[in-house]
Amino acid sequence: MILDGRVAIVTGAGRGIGRAHALELARQGATVVVNDFGVSLAGEGTGERPADEVVAEIRAAGGQAEANVADVADFGQAEAMVRQAIETFGRLDVLVNNAGFVRDRMLVNTTEEEWDAVVRVHLKGHFAPLRHAAAYWRAESKAGRQPVGRVINTTSGAGLQGSIGQATYSAAKAGIAGLTLVAAAELGRYGVTVNAIAPVARTRMTEGAFDTSAMALPEDNSPIVAWLASAESGDVTGRVIEIDGSRIAIENGWAHGPARDAGRRWRAAEVGAAIRDLLAQAPPPEPPYGS
Repeated sequence: MILDGRVAIVTGAGRGIGRAHALELARQGATVVVNDFGVSLAGEGTGERPADEVVAEIRAAGGQAEANVADVADFGQAEAMVRQAIETFGRLDVLVNNAGFVRDRMLVNTTEEEWDAVVRVHLKGHFAPLRHAAAYWRAESKAGRQPVGRVINTTSGAGLQGSIGQATYSAAKAGIAGLTLVAAAELGRYGVTVNAIAPVARTRMTEGAFDTSAMALPEDNSPIVAWLASAESGDVTGRVIEIDGSRIAIENGWAHGPARDAGRRWRAAEVGAAIRDLLAQAPPPEPPYGS
């Protein structure tokens, strides 16, 4: 019960990894706002309310939960979702940003609408809830009630190494990793940590893109999220953690590598030799998935 007394929001929690997170956080003692907009794999409305089913599971196990059907990429709806947690349960301690969908396409076939939809739900759908939760925690801190706030974002190996046929999804997930770094640096003064996970799991998002027969289960990721949501994890922030079943790895992102200073403006004719020499000293990048 490492989350006893804490209040959490989990977005995209009606199915798959988000559902597993919501159930695990509740199992660890958290009160959970279960958000799900109820869309298909491609983000189209279905009229379903899977969040209600997850809430019923949590309550049947003796936990506390409320459903929320906000579109997390809608700024106003995201604000209302954060307000729902605070007004219903008196506080907000944890935000798990997980909602998203895919519209996989090779880059040359990607439409503007597909790009906008995927970037919106993943990147803006992380920003909007985080922005409103952060405003609440900042106000609490300034009022002398220093939060023990936790944000867990969801990036992907596609965003860290790239994935063939998923240029839009990869770009959005890379943006989430960058957002995590900045938010961690800005919100630490208010008692808030911000980390991201890169989960691997057999879900409806992966079943159409890969051979998932040997992939981990959604619930394999959730104990790590529960710990990151706890008060105990206060010394860990600005990190991306890849989870693949029983294996966890700390991802090392962009960092300054070999460098050379000419002491003046470079001449175009000499750039090639300098860059090739530096590349020979640098480790090769990991290849994109599917290459």
